[in-house]
Amino acid sequence: MHPLSTAAATSFLSTLLLFLHLTASSPSNDMSNLSNCNQTFSCGALTDITYPFTGGQRPYHCGPPEFRLKCDGESVTTLIVKSLPYRVIWVDQTTQTLRLSCLDFHDDRPCPVPSNCTTFDNVIFSLASNHETLTFYYGCKNLGGSVEENSKFSCPMPGDSEDGFFEVGDHPPVDRYWCRTSFQVPFVRSWKQQLQADGSSLLSKVLKEGFDVSYRDPYGADCQKCSKHSGRQCGFDGNPICICNDHLCPAKSNRKPLIIGASLASGALVIFVGCWIIVVKQMKKRKSALVQSEGLPAVTPTSSNGLATSINFFRTTPLANLKSDLDKGSTYLGVRVFSYNELEEATNCFDSSKELGDGGFGTVYYGVLRDGRVVAVKRLYESSMRRAEQFMNEIEILAHLRHKNLVELYGCTSRHSRELLLVYEYLPNGTVADHLHGRQSNSGLLTWPVRLSIAIETASALAYLHASDVIHRDVKTNNILLDNDFHVKVADFGLSRLFPTDVTHVSTAPQGTPGYVDPEYYQCYHLTNKSDVYSYGVVLIELISALEAVDITRHQHDINLSNMAVKKIQNHALNELVDPFLGFDKDFVVREMVSSVAELAFMCLQHEREMRPTMEEVLEVLRGIERENYGAGKGGVEC
Repeated sequence: MHPLSTAAATSFLSTLLLFLHLTASSPSNDMSNLSNCNQTFSCGALTDITYPFTGGQRPYHCGPPEFRLKCDGESVTTLIVKSLPYRVIWVDQTTQTLRLSCLDFHDDRPCPVPSNCTTFDNVIFSLASNHETLTFYYGCKNLGGSVEENSKFSCPMPGDSEDGFFEVGDHPPVDRYWCRTSFQVPFVRSWKQQLQADGSSLLSKVLKEGFDVSYRDPYGADCQKCSKHSGRQCGFDGNPICICNDHLCPAKSNRKPLIIGASLASGALVIFVGCWIIVVKQMKKRKSALVQSEGLPAVTPTSSNGLATSINFFRTTPLANLKSDLDKGSTYLGVRVFSYNELEEATNCFDSSKELGDGGFGTVYYGVLRDGRVVAVKRLYESSMRRAEQFMNEIEILAHLRHKNLVELYGCTSRHSRELLLVYEYLPNGTVADHLHGRQSNSGLLTWPVRLSIAIETASALAYLHASDVIHRDVKTNNILLDNDFHVKVADFGLSRLFPTDVTHVSTAPQGTPGYVDPEYYQCYHLTNKSDVYSYGVVLIELISALEAVDITRHQHDINLSNMAVKKIQNHALNELVDPFLGFDKDFVVREMVSSVAELAFMCLQHEREMRPTMEEVLEVLRGIERENYGAGKGGVEC
């Protein structure tokens, strides 16, 4: 036998044995650093909390996002439910009960104010059976003796004084007694008798005490399967996961991978033996041909499918050069597959000084490729199965989409690479968020025409996605990039999904960024393209106001920008919302245009998805506003 074939056989058998060992002993997923999920934790005044809650010293991978707590000092714990903040008074994990109190009622106002977080309706959190209802009538005039004195309260207004009153019980929330508005609040039934006796003097205490809700873990069935085994903890990584000793548990016992590995190896061995016999026969023929042609010059074929020629090729070509050539020529779905080493070199070993931004799924770095192109390299946080799925999802979507307002994907690493990396075109001007309320917010470059242009180009990109049956699912100003001419490139498709054309919605656990998530999607788990429309409505309000979508430093009932904007628009107080830099009070044209865009945003932010326009309709309205005020093609930045 030829020495090379013997060496090849030895090498193959060694590789085969190694493959068998690895298959039998290693789990399929490599998910490291899933620590600190096996202990209870404290948050504010709450102690001894565990799954499904996370927050404080308990990492987010230890539970679902719906149960993420915010710990403020040693006394205050808050929970976001349907994008609205509540204070958590106590938790009883034995009965799966929480006591919540609307944050709006913890300031020192002289009377209860209307709040979006008073009517409680949720799939995961539901009112406990021990609740009663308070119906408030607010901003009333001339009540006289028609209402009992102990149920009245006073709400001083600038230059006036408006009265209000409450009724215990579930009364229809309609305007009565010339009242401006009404709303309802749940409270604990044990306060009912004392509240009826003492009246408004107890209101503040009762409202701060809150109400009880029962909760359920929508992923509880998966958690029970995990926790029934000793030493395992439940966690969450986009989907439920099971954690063993701070790592992802293997999905099956070791016996099955061993059986599968042995079967694969046996099949590979049969194939190898067959190929080996063919190789030996071909080499004998070649040796015979060489003997017959002795004295003639050797011929080195440039290309062949024969194994003998491949052997000559490997003799004369350094392995490193071959690997480099493969890296350069490899593609996936039409985009280039980069080697990890090349991207490590492009980013100077992922130098922290080259970080461009930090998102929910990875850090983005500035890089320069060997061919001189400047790129943005997105480095996913973990190479888990879930991250790999999002990685492949983004590639598959971007590889098939072409639009001037969508970021261009240059390439990626292999999913079997040391790390999952995506390579994008580099946009030098940052994000819309940077210019509105971030590091470039004082530049003065986002005039109203520029903001309108950004709104139109973003709507154009989203309308194109929806026409292509793609839902973005994470529309926000941090994902709207700008080039030097302030043209838009919508980015970050890690949460996107293709939308089946024969259904009205898809059911999926809510994902996205707080402040932008469609409340109906959050409540019903029904994802539609109208979910993007809601998020886009928040973007429009950001362009108008230059305020962040969520800001806990604002007044409690203004923390969520969408709720704040809806109230301002309903109360004809748009001027209180608009960024002073835009000249809303001085420029009639700007005032008319901003008002029109605010009306459009108001429609996008409707809680019922049927009331929202489509992105195509949004785009048409915005282009109409631009044409009416600037003339075709003259709104903002020249295209």
